[in-house]
Amino acid sequence: MTKMPLSFVLLLLFLLISAVIPPSTAEIKSLVISGDARPMILFEKFGFTHTGHVTVSVSTVSVVSTSPDPNPDPSRLGFFLLSEESLLQVLLEIQQNPRFCVLDSHYVTHLFTFRDLSPPPNSRFNHSYPVTSPNEYSLFFANCAPETKISMAVRTEMYNKDPNGSKDYLPAGSTQLPSLYSFFFLCYVTFLGYWSYTCWTNKRVVHRIHLLMAGLLLIKSLNLICAAEDKHYVKITGTPHGWDILFYIFQFIRVVLLFTVIILIGTGWSFLKPFLQEKEKNVLMIVIPLQVLANIASIVIGETGPFIKDWVTWNQVFLLVDIICCCAIIFPIVWSIRALRETSKTDGKAAKNLSKLTLFRQFYIVVIGYLYFTRIVVFALKTIAAYKYQWVSFAAEEIVSLVFYVIMFYMFRPEEKNEYFAVDDDEEEAAAIALRDDEFEL
Repeated sequence: MTKMPLSFVLLLLFLLISAVIPPSTAEIKSLVISGDARPMILFEKFGFTHTGHVTVSVSTVSVVSTSPDPNPDPSRLGFFLLSEESLLQVLLEIQQNPRFCVLDSHYVTHLFTFRDLSPPPNSRFNHSYPVTSPNEYSLFFANCAPETKISMAVRTEMYNKDPNGSKDYLPAGSTQLPSLYSFFFLCYVTFLGYWSYTCWTNKRVVHRIHLLMAGLLLIKSLNLICAAEDKHYVKITGTPHGWDILFYIFQFIRVVLLFTVIILIGTGWSFLKPFLQEKEKNVLMIVIPLQVLANIASIVIGETGPFIKDWVTWNQVFLLVDIICCCAIIFPIVWSIRALRETSKTDGKAAKNLSKLTLFRQFYIVVIGYLYFTRIVVFALKTIAAYKYQWVSFAAEEIVSLVFYVIMFYMFRPEEKNEYFAVDDDEEEAAAIALRDDEFEL
Protein backbone atom coordinates (compact mmCIF):
# COMPACT_ATOMS: atom_id res chain seq x y z
CA MET A 1 0.00 0.00 0.00
CA THR A 2 1.41 3.39 -1.05
CA LYS A 3 1.98 5.80 1.80
CA MET A 4 0.54 9.27 1.22
CA PRO A 5 3.03 12.14 1.52
CA LEU A 6 2.71 14.32 4.60
CA SER A 7 2.16 17.44 2.51
CA PHE A 8 -0.85 15.76 0.86
CA VAL A 9 -2.30 14.81 4.25
CA LEU A 10 -1.81 18.34 5.58
CA LEU A 11 -3.42 19.97 2.56
CA LEU A 12 -6.33 17.54 2.74
CA LEU A 13 -6.74 18.40 6.42
CA PHE A 14 -6.72 22.10 5.58
CA LEU A 15 -9.42 21.46 2.99
CA LEU A 16 -11.60 19.68 5.55
CA ILE A 17 -11.25 22.31 8.25
CA SER A 18 -11.33 25.34 5.94
CA ALA A 19 -15.12 25.41 6.18
CA VAL A 20 -14.94 25.95 9.95
CA ILE A 21 -11.98 28.34 10.00
CA PRO A 22 -13.41 31.80 10.60
CA PRO A 23 -11.55 34.63 8.90
CA SER A 24 -9.03 36.06 11.34
CA THR A 25 -10.27 38.56 13.91
CA ALA A 26 -7.11 40.65 13.77
CA GLU A 27 -5.71 41.10 10.28
CA ILE A 28 -2.35 42.42 11.46
CA LYS A 29 -0.62 39.49 13.14
CA SER A 30 2.84 38.97 14.55
CA LEU A 31 4.07 35.54 15.56
CA VAL A 32 7.24 33.58 16.13
CA ILE A 33 7.90 30.14 14.68
CA SER A 34 10.63 28.14 16.37
CA GLY A 35 12.22 24.89 15.16
CA ASP A 36 9.23 23.93 13.01
CA ALA A 37 9.71 21.05 10.56
CA ARG A 38 6.17 20.95 9.14
CA PRO A 39 6.14 20.86 5.31
CA MET A 40 3.12 23.19 5.27
CA ILE A 41 2.01 25.93 7.68
CA LEU A 42 -1.35 27.66 7.24
CA PHE A 43 -1.28 31.20 8.66
CA GLU A 44 -4.73 32.63 7.98
CA LYS A 45 -7.60 32.96 5.53
CA PHE A 46 -8.89 36.23 4.10
CA GLY A 47 -11.50 37.33 1.58
CA PHE A 48 -10.04 39.81 -0.91
CA THR A 49 -11.74 42.21 -3.29
CA HIS A 50 -10.09 43.58 -6.45
CA THR A 51 -8.36 46.17 -4.21
CA GLY A 52 -6.88 43.57 -1.85
CA HIS A 53 -3.31 43.61 -0.56
CA VAL A 54 -1.21 41.23 1.52
CA THR A 55 2.01 42.24 3.25
CA VAL A 56 4.37 39.62 4.65
CA SER A 57 7.44 40.47 6.70
CA VAL A 58 9.91 37.87 7.99
CA SER A 59 12.96 38.45 10.15
CA THR A 60 15.55 36.58 12.25
CA VAL A 61 15.24 33.66 9.84
CA SER A 62 17.13 30.50 10.76
CA VAL A 63 17.26 27.29 8.71
CA VAL A 64 18.70 24.19 10.40
CA SER A 65 19.15 21.06 8.31
CA THR A 66 19.84 17.58 9.71
CA SER A 67 20.20 16.08 6.22
CA PRO A 68 23.60 15.30 4.61
CA ASP A 69 23.28 18.62 2.75
CA PRO A 70 23.71 21.34 5.40
CA ASN A 71 22.69 24.09 2.97
CA PRO A 72 19.19 23.44 1.62
CA ASP A 73 18.05 25.20 -1.52
CA PRO A 74 16.41 28.48 -0.34
CA SER A 75 14.02 28.39 -3.30
CA ARG A 76 12.41 25.31 -1.70
CA LEU A 77 11.12 27.42 1.20
CA GLY A 78 8.62 30.20 0.67
CA PHE A 79 5.21 31.82 1.06
CA PHE A 80 2.22 31.59 -1.27
CA LEU A 81 -1.53 32.22 -1.50
CA LEU A 82 -3.96 29.45 -2.35
CA SER A 83 -7.70 29.60 -3.05
CA GLU A 84 -10.02 26.73 -2.13
CA GLU A 85 -10.72 26.04 -5.81
CA SER A 86 -7.00 25.68 -6.55
CA LEU A 87 -6.46 23.57 -3.43
CA LEU A 88 -8.15 20.60 -5.09
CA GLN A 89 -5.83 20.88 -8.09
CA VAL A 90 -2.75 21.04 -5.86
CA LEU A 91 -3.95 17.94 -3.99
CA LEU A 92 -4.14 16.07 -7.30
CA GLU A 93 -0.61 17.17 -8.21
CA ILE A 94 0.79 15.95 -4.89
CA GLN A 95 -1.16 12.68 -5.13
CA GLN A 96 0.27 11.99 -8.59
CA ASN A 97 3.82 12.88 -7.53
CA PRO A 98 4.60 12.43 -3.80
CA ARG A 99 7.85 14.40 -4.21
CA PHE A 100 6.09 17.34 -5.80
CA CYS A 101 6.75 20.70 -4.14
CA VAL A 102 3.73 22.95 -3.91
CA LEU A 103 5.94 25.94 -4.70
CA ASP A 104 6.31 24.52 -8.23
CA SER A 105 2.56 24.47 -8.82
CA HIS A 106 1.11 27.02 -11.23
CA TYR A 107 -2.17 26.88 -9.28
CA VAL A 108 -0.71 28.85 -6.36
CA THR A 109 -0.01 32.58 -6.17
CA HIS A 110 3.70 32.86 -5.37
CA LEU A 111 4.81 35.59 -3.01
CA PHE A 112 8.49 35.00 -2.24
CA THR A 113 11.02 32.32 -1.30
CA PHE A 114 13.99 32.42 1.04
CA ARG A 115 16.14 33.17 -2.00
CA ASP A 116 14.78 36.72 -1.72
CA LEU A 117 15.99 37.19 1.87
CA SER A 118 18.72 39.65 2.73
CA PRO A 119 22.12 38.06 3.48
CA PRO A 120 22.70 36.58 6.97
CA PRO A 121 23.04 37.18 9.84
CA ASN A 122 20.13 39.65 9.50
CA SER A 123 18.07 37.55 7.11
CA ARG A 124 14.82 39.41 6.53
CA PHE A 125 12.28 40.31 3.88
CA ASN A 126 9.32 42.69 3.72
CA HIS A 127 7.05 43.27 0.75
CA SER A 128 3.42 44.10 -0.09
CA TYR A 129 1.58 42.32 -2.89
CA PRO A 130 -1.63 43.38 -4.65
CA VAL A 131 -4.27 40.69 -5.10
CA THR A 132 -5.43 41.05 -8.69
CA SER A 133 -7.98 38.23 -8.69
CA PRO A 134 -10.73 38.69 -6.04
CA ASN A 135 -11.29 35.52 -4.02
CA GLU A 136 -10.82 34.00 -0.59
CA TYR A 137 -7.20 32.98 -0.16
CA SER A 138 -5.24 31.11 2.48
CA LEU A 139 -1.69 32.24 3.28
CA PHE A 140 0.72 29.29 3.46
CA PHE A 141 4.39 28.71 4.14
CA ALA A 142 5.89 25.69 2.38
CA ASN A 143 9.02 23.82 3.43
CA CYS A 144 10.03 21.49 0.63
CA ALA A 145 13.54 20.93 1.98
CA PRO A 146 13.59 17.52 3.74
CA GLU A 147 14.83 17.26 7.31
CA THR A 148 14.86 21.02 7.74
CA LYS A 149 13.64 23.07 10.71
CA ILE A 150 12.63 26.69 10.35
CA SER A 151 12.72 29.49 12.91
CA MET A 152 11.51 33.01 12.07
CA ALA A 153 9.45 35.98 13.18
CA VAL A 154 6.52 36.61 10.85
CA ARG A 155 4.27 39.66 10.54
CA THR A 156 1.28 39.53 8.19
CA GLU A 157 -1.08 42.29 7.13
CA MET A 158 -4.14 41.72 4.95
CA TYR A 159 -6.66 44.32 3.86
CA ASN A 160 -8.89 45.66 1.11
CA LYS A 161 -8.95 49.32 0.09
CA ASP A 162 -12.17 51.30 0.24
CA PRO A 163 -13.10 53.75 -2.56
CA ASN A 164 -11.75 56.62 -0.42
CA GLY A 165 -8.36 54.90 -0.19
CA SER A 166 -8.63 53.82 3.48
CA LYS A 167 -7.72 50.29 4.48
CA ASP A 168 -10.41 47.80 5.51
CA TYR A 169 -8.80 45.02 7.54
CA LEU A 170 -11.94 42.88 7.72
CA PRO A 171 -12.42 40.20 5.04
CA ALA A 172 -14.83 40.98 2.22
CA GLY A 173 -17.54 38.83 3.82
CA SER A 174 -17.20 40.33 7.29
CA THR A 175 -16.97 44.07 6.68
CA GLN A 176 -20.68 44.46 7.55
CA LEU A 177 -20.30 42.87 11.00
CA PRO A 178 -19.81 46.09 13.06
CA SER A 179 -23.13 47.47 11.82
CA LEU A 180 -24.82 44.08 12.21
CA TYR A 181 -23.77 43.65 15.83
CA SER A 182 -24.69 47.28 16.63
CA PHE A 183 -28.20 46.71 15.27
CA PHE A 184 -28.74 43.61 17.39
CA PHE A 185 -27.31 45.43 20.41
CA LEU A 186 -30.11 47.99 20.04
CA CYS A 187 -32.64 45.15 19.69
CA TYR A 188 -31.54 43.53 22.94
CA VAL A 189 -31.40 46.85 24.81
CA THR A 190 -35.01 47.47 23.73
CA PHE A 191 -35.90 43.91 24.75
CA LEU A 192 -34.26 44.44 28.16
CA GLY A 193 -36.25 47.65 28.68
CA TYR A 194 -39.52 45.91 27.84
CA TRP A 195 -38.68 42.93 30.09
CA SER A 196 -37.83 45.28 32.97
CA TYR A 197 -41.17 47.05 32.48
CA THR A 198 -43.01 43.70 32.44
CA CYS A 199 -41.29 42.59 35.65
CA TRP A 200 -42.07 45.93 37.33
CA THR A 201 -45.77 45.88 36.42
CA ASN A 202 -46.08 42.25 37.60
CA LYS A 203 -43.68 42.45 40.53
CA ARG A 204 -45.99 40.42 42.79
CA VAL A 205 -45.40 37.33 40.63
CA VAL A 206 -41.74 37.98 39.70
CA HIS A 207 -39.47 35.08 40.66
CA ARG A 208 -35.71 34.82 40.91
CA ILE A 209 -35.55 33.17 37.48
CA HIS A 210 -37.04 36.31 35.92
CA LEU A 211 -34.27 38.43 37.41
CA LEU A 212 -31.71 35.95 36.10
CA MET A 213 -33.31 36.23 32.66
CA ALA A 214 -32.97 40.04 32.86
CA GLY A 215 -29.28 39.56 33.66
CA LEU A 216 -28.96 37.33 30.60
CA LEU A 217 -30.36 40.09 28.37
CA LEU A 218 -27.96 42.62 29.91
CA ILE A 219 -24.91 40.41 29.36
CA LYS A 220 -26.03 39.56 25.81
CA SER A 221 -26.31 43.29 25.05
CA LEU A 222 -22.83 43.99 26.44
CA ASN A 223 -21.43 41.03 24.51
CA LEU A 224 -22.86 42.41 21.25
CA ILE A 225 -21.60 45.98 21.75
CA CYS A 226 -18.13 44.62 22.55
CA ALA A 227 -18.27 42.47 19.42
CA ALA A 228 -19.29 45.53 17.38
CA GLU A 229 -16.43 47.64 18.81
CA ASP A 230 -13.99 44.76 18.36
CA LYS A 231 -14.86 44.41 14.67
CA HIS A 232 -14.95 48.19 14.18
CA TYR A 233 -11.40 48.69 15.43
CA VAL A 234 -10.13 45.66 13.50
CA LYS A 235 -11.81 47.09 10.40
CA ILE A 236 -10.07 50.48 10.61
CA THR A 237 -6.77 49.63 12.37
CA GLY A 238 -6.21 45.88 11.99
CA THR A 239 -6.19 45.23 15.76
CA PRO A 240 -9.03 45.13 18.33
CA HIS A 241 -7.43 47.60 20.81
CA GLY A 242 -8.42 45.48 23.83
CA TRP A 243 -12.07 45.09 22.89
CA ASP A 244 -11.45 41.39 22.21
CA ILE A 245 -10.69 40.90 25.93
CA LEU A 246 -14.04 42.42 26.95
CA PHE A 247 -15.74 40.42 24.19
CA TYR A 248 -14.39 37.11 25.51
CA ILE A 249 -15.27 38.02 29.11
CA PHE A 250 -18.89 38.83 28.28
CA GLN A 251 -19.13 35.90 25.88
CA PHE A 252 -18.07 33.54 28.66
CA ILE A 253 -20.61 35.02 31.11
CA ARG A 254 -23.33 35.05 28.45
CA VAL A 255 -22.88 31.40 27.42
CA VAL A 256 -22.71 30.15 31.02
CA LEU A 257 -25.76 32.25 31.94
CA LEU A 258 -27.73 31.07 28.89
CA PHE A 259 -27.13 27.39 29.63
CA THR A 260 -27.89 27.99 33.31
CA VAL A 261 -31.20 29.76 32.53
CA ILE A 262 -32.26 26.96 30.15
CA ILE A 263 -31.42 24.33 32.77
CA LEU A 264 -33.18 26.19 35.60
CA ILE A 265 -36.29 26.82 33.48
CA GLY A 266 -36.24 23.17 32.47
CA THR A 267 -36.21 22.13 36.13
CA GLY A 268 -39.03 24.53 37.01
CA TRP A 269 -36.81 26.23 39.59
CA SER A 270 -38.19 29.33 41.28
CA PHE A 271 -41.64 29.40 39.65
CA LEU A 272 -42.65 25.74 40.17
CA LYS A 273 -40.35 24.72 43.03
CA PRO A 274 -37.89 26.63 45.24
CA PHE A 275 -35.13 24.03 45.15
CA LEU A 276 -33.11 21.82 42.81
CA GLN A 277 -32.91 18.06 43.05
CA GLU A 278 -29.50 16.43 43.33
CA LYS A 279 -29.45 15.23 39.71
CA GLU A 280 -30.34 18.74 38.52
CA LYS A 281 -27.49 20.20 40.55
CA ASN A 282 -25.19 17.62 38.95
CA VAL A 283 -26.16 18.83 35.48
CA LEU A 284 -25.19 22.37 36.45
CA MET A 285 -21.93 21.13 37.97
CA ILE A 286 -21.13 19.38 34.69
CA VAL A 287 -22.19 22.12 32.26
CA ILE A 288 -20.53 25.11 33.95
CA PRO A 289 -16.95 23.65 34.09
CA LEU A 290 -17.36 22.36 30.53
CA GLN A 291 -18.35 25.85 29.41
CA VAL A 292 -15.18 27.19 31.05
CA LEU A 293 -13.19 24.70 28.96
CA ALA A 294 -15.18 25.56 25.83
CA ASN A 295 -14.47 29.26 26.26
CA ILE A 296 -10.77 28.62 26.78
CA ALA A 297 -10.80 26.67 23.52
CA SER A 298 -12.72 29.50 21.84
CA ILE A 299 -10.11 32.05 22.93
CA VAL A 300 -7.23 29.87 21.70
CA ILE A 301 -8.99 29.35 18.35
CA GLY A 302 -9.85 33.02 17.91
CA GLU A 303 -6.64 34.62 19.13
CA THR A 304 -4.10 32.28 17.54
CA GLY A 305 -4.77 30.51 14.27
CA PRO A 306 -4.05 27.34 12.32
CA PHE A 307 -0.31 28.06 12.39
CA ILE A 308 -0.04 26.65 15.94
CA LYS A 309 0.45 22.90 16.08
CA ASP A 310 -2.48 22.17 18.44
CA TRP A 311 -5.02 24.41 16.69
CA VAL A 312 -7.01 21.51 15.22
CA THR A 313 -7.04 19.80 18.62
CA TRP A 314 -8.53 22.90 20.25
CA ASN A 315 -11.24 22.95 17.56
CA GLN A 316 -12.08 19.33 18.34
CA VAL A 317 -12.21 20.09 22.08
CA PHE A 318 -14.56 23.01 21.47
CA LEU A 319 -16.93 20.98 19.27
CA LEU A 320 -16.97 17.99 21.65
CA VAL A 321 -17.65 20.12 24.74
CA ASP A 322 -20.37 22.09 22.94
CA ILE A 323 -22.14 18.87 21.90
CA ILE A 324 -21.98 17.51 25.47
CA CYS A 325 -23.43 20.73 26.91
CA CYS A 326 -26.20 20.85 24.31
CA CYS A 327 -27.21 17.30 25.21
CA ALA A 328 -26.97 17.94 28.97
CA ILE A 329 -29.39 20.89 29.01
CA ILE A 330 -32.13 18.72 27.48
CA PHE A 331 -32.28 16.31 30.45
CA PRO A 332 -33.87 18.69 33.01
CA ILE A 333 -36.71 19.47 30.58
CA VAL A 334 -37.34 15.76 30.02
CA TRP A 335 -37.26 15.11 33.78
CA SER A 336 -39.80 17.90 34.38
CA ILE A 337 -42.15 16.49 31.75
CA ARG A 338 -41.95 13.01 33.25
CA ALA A 339 -42.42 14.36 36.78
CA LEU A 340 -45.52 16.31 35.75
CA ARG A 341 -46.98 13.25 34.07
CA GLU A 342 -46.48 11.20 37.22
CA THR A 343 -47.89 13.97 39.44
CA SER A 344 -51.00 14.33 37.26
CA LYS A 345 -52.03 10.77 38.15
CA THR A 346 -52.25 11.47 41.88
CA ASP A 347 -52.89 15.16 42.70
CA GLY A 348 -56.24 15.58 40.93
CA LYS A 349 -55.20 18.76 39.12
CA ALA A 350 -55.38 17.46 35.58
CA ALA A 351 -56.08 20.79 33.84
CA LYS A 352 -53.21 22.64 35.50
CA ASN A 353 -50.82 19.74 34.91
CA LEU A 354 -51.89 19.55 31.28
CA SER A 355 -51.07 23.26 30.86
CA LYS A 356 -47.67 22.78 32.47
CA LEU A 357 -46.98 19.72 30.33
CA THR A 358 -47.89 21.64 27.21
CA LEU A 359 -45.60 24.47 28.24
CA PHE A 360 -42.60 22.25 28.91
CA ARG A 361 -43.17 20.18 25.82
CA GLN A 362 -43.22 23.35 23.71
CA PHE A 363 -40.10 24.60 25.47
CA TYR A 364 -38.39 21.28 24.72
CA ILE A 365 -39.18 21.69 21.00
CA VAL A 366 -38.02 25.34 21.02
CA VAL A 367 -34.68 24.44 22.65
CA ILE A 368 -34.10 21.56 20.23
CA GLY A 369 -34.90 23.85 17.29
CA TYR A 370 -32.54 26.54 18.58
CA LEU A 371 -29.66 24.11 19.09
CA TYR A 372 -30.26 22.47 15.70
CA PHE A 373 -30.26 25.78 13.82
CA THR A 374 -27.30 27.42 15.57
CA ARG A 375 -25.11 24.30 15.43
CA ILE A 376 -26.07 22.69 12.10
CA VAL A 377 -27.91 25.14 9.85
CA VAL A 378 -25.52 28.02 10.60
CA PHE A 379 -22.56 25.72 9.91
CA ALA A 380 -24.15 24.75 6.58
CA LEU A 381 -24.62 28.44 5.70
CA LYS A 382 -20.96 29.16 6.46
CA THR A 383 -19.96 26.23 4.26
CA ILE A 384 -22.10 26.95 1.20
CA ALA A 385 -22.18 30.77 1.25
CA ALA A 386 -19.80 32.61 -1.05
CA TYR A 387 -16.95 34.31 0.78
CA LYS A 388 -18.47 37.74 0.11
CA TYR A 389 -21.64 36.72 1.96
CA GLN A 390 -20.22 35.15 5.10
CA TRP A 391 -21.99 37.86 7.10
CA VAL A 392 -25.29 36.17 6.21
CA SER A 393 -24.49 33.22 8.49
CA PHE A 394 -23.74 35.60 11.39
CA ALA A 395 -26.99 37.47 10.72
CA ALA A 396 -28.96 34.21 10.61
CA GLU A 397 -27.44 33.08 13.92
CA GLU A 398 -28.29 36.37 15.63
CA ILE A 399 -31.84 36.41 14.21
CA VAL A 400 -32.52 32.87 15.41
CA SER A 401 -31.00 33.65 18.82
CA LEU A 402 -33.23 36.72 19.18
CA VAL A 403 -36.31 34.72 18.16
CA PHE A 404 -35.38 32.02 20.70
CA TYR A 405 -34.96 34.60 23.47
CA VAL A 406 -38.31 36.21 22.62
CA ILE A 407 -40.16 32.87 22.62
CA MET A 408 -38.50 31.64 25.83
CA PHE A 409 -39.12 34.89 27.66
CA TYR A 410 -42.74 35.05 26.46
CA MET A 411 -43.46 31.48 27.58
CA PHE A 412 -42.12 32.10 31.09
CA ARG A 413 -43.02 35.75 31.51
CA PRO A 414 -44.20 37.01 34.94
CA GLU A 415 -47.97 37.28 34.69
CA GLU A 416 -50.65 36.85 37.31
CA LYS A 417 -53.02 35.12 34.91
CA ASN A 418 -50.63 33.12 32.81
CA GLU A 419 -52.59 31.23 30.18
CA TYR A 420 -50.75 28.04 31.01
CA PHE A 421 -51.58 28.04 34.72
CA ALA A 422 -54.98 29.79 34.96
CA VAL A 423 -57.68 27.18 34.20
CA ASP A 424 -61.30 26.71 35.11
CA ASP A 425 -62.66 23.78 37.06
CA ASP A 426 -64.81 22.81 34.07
CA GLU A 427 -61.68 21.85 32.18
CA GLU A 428 -60.58 19.23 34.69
CA GLU A 429 -62.44 16.32 33.12
CA ALA A 430 -61.35 17.12 29.58
CA ALA A 431 -57.76 17.56 30.75
CA ALA A 432 -57.82 14.23 32.59
CA ILE A 433 -58.92 12.49 29.40
CA ALA A 434 -56.19 14.26 27.41
CA LEU A 435 -53.54 13.24 29.93
CA ARG A 436 -54.73 9.65 29.79
CA ASP A 437 -54.76 9.52 25.99
CA ASP A 438 -51.63 11.54 25.26
CA GLU A 439 -48.38 10.04 26.53
CA PHE A 440 -46.38 13.13 25.53
CA GLU A 441 -43.68 11.03 23.94
CA LEU A 442 -40.51 13.02 23.19
